[in-house]
Amino acid sequence: MLSFAVGTGFVSQRKISTVVVCFLLLLTTACSQGSNNSRVQAENVSPTTTTLRIGYVGSAEPTGPLGWAKKQGILEQELQKSGFQNVTFARFGNGPDLNESLVAGQIDVGFLGDTPAIVLKARGIHTKLLRITQFNNTAWLVAKKNGANSLTELKGQKVATQKGSYMHRYLLGLLDQTKLAKEVKVVHLMSTEAKSALERGDIAAYATSSDMGPFLKSQGFPVIDSSADHNGLSGTSLVVATDKFLAQKPDFPQKFNTILTTSVKDLKANFEEYYKYHAQISKYPVKIIKTSYPLNQVPEEPFPSEGVKLLEGTKNFLVSQKLAQSDFALSDWMVK
Repeated sequence: MLSFAVGTGFVSQRKISTVVVCFLLLLTTACSQGSNNSRVQAENVSPTTTTLRIGYVGSAEPTGPLGWAKKQGILEQELQKSGFQNVTFARFGNGPDLNESLVAGQIDVGFLGDTPAIVLKARGIHTKLLRITQFNNTAWLVAKKNGANSLTELKGQKVATQKGSYMHRYLLGLLDQTKLAKEVKVVHLMSTEAKSALERGDIAAYATSSDMGPFLKSQGFPVIDSSADHNGLSGTSLVVATDKFLAQKPDFPQKFNTILTTSVKDLKANFEEYYKYHAQISKYPVKIIKTSYPLNQVPEEPFPSEGVKLLEGTKNFLVSQKLAQSDFALSDWMVK
C-alpha cells in the first residue's frame, strides 16, 4: 500500500537561508513571517525516486483534481503503478513559501498560482510547467464596511493583498489600468488576517481569492471590483516540477497528467459529491464553492488554449512591470 504523509511546509535552514531566498524571490514574493512558528516539517522522508513530495497552497487538505484523486483512491492506485512507495504532502500558506521549498529541493512538485510560479521561473530556477488545473480564477476587491464604494475613493488609502499571489497581480494590473498605481499604497497581508483587518479599519480594502471574496460579500463587506469584469486580470492555477526530479522520472508528466485528467472527469461526473467535499475541506458553504470553482474552469486537458492565453498575458505583465526578472517562452516551459 502506498504511504501518505501530510503536513505543513518546511524550509530547512541547512538547505538555504531565509535571507538568500528572500533576495532570490524579491519583489512579488513575500518572505515568511514567523516561519519557525507557522511551518513545521511534514515528514522526514529521504528524497528518492520512490517518494513523491508534493507541495500545495491552501489552508487545509488539498482540493481540486489533486484532492479528489487522493480522496477517491485514484492517486494511490496509479502512483503505485509508476513505482512510488511514498507520497508526502506539504501545505503552504502562499506561493512564495512553496517556492522556497522548491528552491531548497524539499519538494518535487508544486501546485500554486501563476504569479509565484512565473516569478520563480523568471529568476532562472529550473522548473517545468506540467499543467493548468484551473483558469479564470476570479480575484475580488472587497472594502471595509462604511468605507469606499468605488476605486477612485481608494486614493490615498491603504489596500492589502497576499503578495506574490494571483490576487496581487490582479490588484497591480487594476491600479495600472485605472491610473491609480501611484495613488494607492499596496501592503502585504495574509488572507487569514484580512477579515479582522477590514473589521478594525486597518485597511481600506483587500484583494482576495475566488472563494474568500464571495464569503466576505455574504458577511456584508462591499465588493468594489472583480477580475471577472476585466480582460486578462483573472488567474490560473498551475502544477510545476523541478528539472532535477523530472530527470529522474522523465515519464512522470504524462503519467501524472493522466491521473489528474481521470480525477477531473470523475469530479465532474460526481459534481454534487465533489462540491460537498470541497466545502467540507474549505469550511465555506457549498453555494460559495460553486461560485468560486465553476467546473467549466477546470480543464480535462493539461493546457487549454484559454488558460495558456491568460497565462501568457500574466507573464507579459509581470515582465513589463519588472516584477519578473526575465522573459521566457511559455512553450519552452511547458512539458508536452
